[in-house]
Amino acid sequence: MSGPVAMPDDDDTLSPFMLLRPYWRVTLAAFLGWFLDAFDQVALLLCLPDIGKSLGVGLTAMGLVITAQSVGRILGNTSWGWLSDRYGRKLTFMIGVLWFAAFSGFTALVWTYLGMLVVQFLFGIGFGGEWTASASLLMESVPPRARSLASSIMMAGYECGFFAAAAVQAVVLPYWGWRAMFLIGVIPAILAIFIRRDVAESPVWLRLRAMSPAPAATRPRMGLRLDGAAIQALLFMAVLQFQNAAIYSFYPTLLRKVQNLTPADVFLLLGCYCLGSLVGKPLCGLLATRMGERTVFITYFLITIVDIWPFVSAHSMWVLAGAALIMGLFGNSVFALVPHYLSQRFPSASRSLGMGCSYAVAALGQGVCGFVVPWLGGQWGLPQAIESSVVIGTFMVAAVIFYQPPVLPGRHMEGEESIVP
Repeated sequence: MSGPVAMPDDDDTLSPFMLLRPYWRVTLAAFLGWFLDAFDQVALLLCLPDIGKSLGVGLTAMGLVITAQSVGRILGNTSWGWLSDRYGRKLTFMIGVLWFAAFSGFTALVWTYLGMLVVQFLFGIGFGGEWTASASLLMESVPPRARSLASSIMMAGYECGFFAAAAVQAVVLPYWGWRAMFLIGVIPAILAIFIRRDVAESPVWLRLRAMSPAPAATRPRMGLRLDGAAIQALLFMAVLQFQNAAIYSFYPTLLRKVQNLTPADVFLLLGCYCLGSLVGKPLCGLLATRMGERTVFITYFLITIVDIWPFVSAHSMWVLAGAALIMGLFGNSVFALVPHYLSQRFPSASRSLGMGCSYAVAALGQGVCGFVVPWLGGQWGLPQAIESSVVIGTFMVAAVIFYQPPVLPGRHMEGEESIVP
């Protein structure tokens, strides 16, 4: 591609679905990247008791493995965000896919607890880098009115990966063990071929690269500026990921160790959760287009707080299944808006770095949760630890949402003139 690609007119007569149709390749690539990321990460969550038993450690020690992965994501999000701004979204996206696929395979070969900490730390680097590059690429490629929908479709990939991992563990785990789960995680490397052949580079990044020979006074400013919008993005992701990790990180362990369910029963409940998310994320994107992001966030947070008790503590399979469906439909679906929400809070020249730093802080939030929930579980019990962590995290993220940062020049992407409330 020889030069910047012009952004097409954002035709008000077309629906977001119609506007998105010409961009199905980049949307599919971003969706599949997050799908495959999720499969590999969720394989760890589903196998925590089995890995701990194999390596001779308890749940708190395995929680530190999640923390190690989160620390790796911090490094991946920030460093690869910088690489994405400098060398392109597409190249960084491809490298991230190959990286996390390779270290998923290495996980199957680990025989010591220290080795598991190191490999999951390295896996986290690729996990964080892939999301940063693909989210920036998608948000900078599609028309403005289709961005909320594109964001929700991309983020729905996590639930598809979650569901696929749950389905595979129900078949693989009882017969071939946890190592086979991670060997399957090598398959994502194939996605890099599709990205290389069929996905175009971000038109925004190409335009900025074309401006690079310009005089310093007119060149776009590189580097992350910690203004009000950026600080809001960082805080938002830290507390949102803490809240979300409290919902799902130890949920499979709770179902197996506290509710005493079989892998098949666990698959049923995780299937309900994923089905709710698959429906909820596109719906969340469409509602945000009509009602505004802040209204959708607050409504979904209220429903999450009401649903958390039956989600973890009910004794009837019917109630557990209904609560899992609702949690997926509302509690997890707010992540549909994350790429669009973050992309509005950083200028084009440093958008990938800014989004990467935001997700790095999110990884820190998940890492804290990976320590806090099992520690509280040892004091109060795992259900109570999850419930209290979700409620506290939800109130914190709602407080961040209410802050309205000032709009600075250069903050918007092509076709957007201000931060969407």
